[in-house]
Amino acid sequence: MKTKVFKIVAIGFLIYAAAALAILSLYQADPNSMNWQERETFNLKNIGLLDIGTPKDDVIRKLGSPDISEGKETEKGPVLVLFYRTHHVKSDGITTRDECTPLLFRDNLLIGWGEDAYSEYLKF
Repeated sequence: MKTKVFKIVAIGFLIYAAAALAILSLYQADPNSMNWQERETFNLKNIGLLDIGTPKDDVIRKLGSPDISEGKETEKGPVLVLFYRTHHVKSDGITTRDECTPLLFRDNLLIGWGEDAYSEYLKF
């Protein structure tokens, strides 16, 4: 009798473990379906994993659509800035630049991010 119960418990545990492993390996976070708090945490974590030279399409695939975007022509060519919300400032239902981390792209490649990079961009 004890062997039968042990087998049932072991099989149940194996099914549970297989289901959990499948979910963890197949699940991909969708930034567009997250609430703002989850999205901030997700963006902050993933921006920290970026490398200079990452293609713009890869960044958008990973982070989803930007909250704000802008661009301008500089002496070194056009620069695109994508802003991703990373920190809460004011509960007004509107995402503003001061609540975002800017990511700068030239020739569709990431050339920098953060306030210092954005400040340099504004000087051009």
